[in-house]
Amino acid sequence: MSNPYAVLHIRDFRLFISARFCVTLAIQIQAVVVGWQVYEITKDPLSLGLIGLAEAVPSIAVSLYAGHLADIVQRKRIIIITLLTLFVCSLALLFFTTHTGAFILQHGVFPIYAIIFISGIARGFITPALFSFMPQLVPRELYQNAISWNSTLWEMASIGGPPIGGLIYGFFGITAAYTIDATLMLMGVTLALLVVDRPLPSITDEQGIVDKIKAGLQFVFQNKIILSAISLDLFAVLFGGAVALLPIFADQILDVGKIGLGFLRSAPGIGALLTALYLTYHPIKKSMGRILLYSVAGFGLCMIFFAVSRNFWLSMSMLAISGAFDCVSVIVRGTLLQTLTPENMKGRVSAVNNIFIGSSNEIGAFESGVAARLLKVVPSVIFGGVMTLLVVGVTAWKAPSLRKLEKVG
Repeated sequence: MSNPYAVLHIRDFRLFISARFCVTLAIQIQAVVVGWQVYEITKDPLSLGLIGLAEAVPSIAVSLYAGHLADIVQRKRIIIITLLTLFVCSLALLFFTTHTGAFILQHGVFPIYAIIFISGIARGFITPALFSFMPQLVPRELYQNAISWNSTLWEMASIGGPPIGGLIYGFFGITAAYTIDATLMLMGVTLALLVVDRPLPSITDEQGIVDKIKAGLQFVFQNKIILSAISLDLFAVLFGGAVALLPIFADQILDVGKIGLGFLRSAPGIGALLTALYLTYHPIKKSMGRILLYSVAGFGLCMIFFAVSRNFWLSMSMLAISGAFDCVSVIVRGTLLQTLTPENMKGRVSAVNNIFIGSSNEIGAFESGVAARLLKVVPSVIFGGVMTLLVVGVTAWKAPSLRKLEKVG
């Protein structure tokens, strides 16, 4: 068996994943606090969905250009600028909780949506830069090992962030929670600055921005395996996610309050972390296509069982198992994208993936809010789970190249 710690011997990779850990932890804390703050002000499930929409729309709008930029501009420079932007957004949210800034929210939550909108722009630029910069830090044969460790640290932050956010908000107040958020974001910026920059790969031959973006789109849409994999996750996350509605489940259905919300938010990360650690020692070496399909189907089933549960621990379990299935999907898809995409197109391909997958979480949050308004909360989550199963069935039928995929070199 290959050394599961091989990639951790690389200094810049350690700094890279440590920076991502701090930033992800900050984002997770912020998500819990913003969600509960908005819900306390509005008491409207649609307002929770609008948080996701406020971030997804700008992220999608800039993604293709951001991917092009990541293929022609030093990727570390993009990462630092966008992290500084996210840090300023955290400071703005903190300012709104002070005596001087509180008056801004007296007439509604629009200022919060505005800050989330700006952070969405930053996220649109940072995603392709991170995706294309990471493989420059490690040799090709360690890609899956790097993806597994990157996922492990991400999941650890996803587990820690929500309960930390809920506990700090519940016991010390909103100002303390946003202070921790801003501090962690600053730590992420500092660690990222310590990573040694890497030269860009040779730039592709297309002339002009439009031609370069078009080349990235053509690569994705002509590669049936990549297109099928990201399309599968797009619709599964779009319909199957229930995270945006967790404040309502915590408040009205499970009656566990802010602290319980933090633990519910962390439950998918618990399952995902355990799975990521397992896959670090036992990487997937065959049947990658079938495993991807089964994992997305399992995610959909978990959402259905979560929706009908009235027991906190059963709900936690379903969310944890859903996180395990989602982790498998993330690692398989990430391995496919990193391995099958040329180095000088990774920014653009990552941008397309971000439109399909990254922003589908936020669009899915908006869909969840609309569906909850129309169908009520529990039926909307059941509907999403059923739609996820339907998407898996159609993908397995229409994409035999993915279904039959064994492994990638």
